[in-house]
Amino acid sequence: MIILGIESSCDETAAAVVKISGRRFDILGHTISSQINIHKKYGGVVPEVAARNHIINIIPVVEQTLHQAKIQPKQINRVAVTYGPGLITSLMVGLETAKTLSFAWQKPIVAINHMRAHIYANWLENKKIIFPVMCLVVSGGHTELVLIKDNSKFKKVGQTLDDAAGEAFDKVAKLLDVGYPGGPVISRLAKTGNAKAFNLARPMINANNLDFSFSGLKTSVLYAVQKAKRTDQKFKADMCASFQQAAIDVLVSKTIKAAQQYKVKTIMLSGGVSANLLLRQTLSEQAGYFGFEFLMPRIDFCTDNAAMVAVAGYFGQTKPYQKIKVDPNLSL
Repeated sequence: MIILGIESSCDETAAAVVKISGRRFDILGHTISSQINIHKKYGGVVPEVAARNHIINIIPVVEQTLHQAKIQPKQINRVAVTYGPGLITSLMVGLETAKTLSFAWQKPIVAINHMRAHIYANWLENKKIIFPVMCLVVSGGHTELVLIKDNSKFKKVGQTLDDAAGEAFDKVAKLLDVGYPGGPVISRLAKTGNAKAFNLARPMINANNLDFSFSGLKTSVLYAVQKAKRTDQKFKADMCASFQQAAIDVLVSKTIKAAQQYKVKTIMLSGGVSANLLLRQTLSEQAGYFGFEFLMPRIDFCTDNAAMVAVAGYFGQTKPYQKIKVDPNLSL
């Protein structure tokens, strides 16, 4: 089976062609057009600007991907596209494009939940997955713990009650005036900082549940900045390192707790923040220490991409394109 995946939920316009044979997933072509440089001056994604650029980029991205994959439309078996959650106008560009291609090429279409797609990025590694699995899905808009019983049965067992981890990274970066997007900037600065310089809050780390909260950690950084009254590079590096360590301590602790509670065999990591090297290293080490298998996507498939959407399309159900509508608030 050959699937064309299309992703446009936020500010990346992406397409990918994935070939599936015997549950092996091979990427024949994939293209991502990023808008980071466009939105950087605003300190965040501007929905109207993102949508306009998706309109400009979507067809060239699809064409480039098909050319890279050396695939003709007649060889494609189905089209998979993200329909939520995300920015409504961005989602509409990707969905309407996919629906048009589905109609023109007479190919079935699969509507994909963006968060499920992030989880399916782990299938791109083509490693044996031992179920049940506990997956930490951590991104700019979501922080969730998902119990996976087989290739298609997902159940959310924990989530953030306020800010997502990625959102907290962006807000702390803005508070420290170190740049956008916050995740990569904070991770880079943290390499030269002292993670023990500031004793920041670790909200809900010992709570008797599997939920997260990062607003208290963000506030803890704010108070520390106000008290220090410093803006030098050493201070920023130490604060980035301390913040990053606090956030990762919470993420890893909760994930291990969930894995033990549900007696899973494997721990997975996915979502944009899963590109964070310290998080990858720490969760991998802790999973191994407690006897769990561990899986995570390649770094280039942690952030928004269409290859993960194509994989999700393999496990999803087709439906008439006329019945598919965007759902910006779609839940897992």
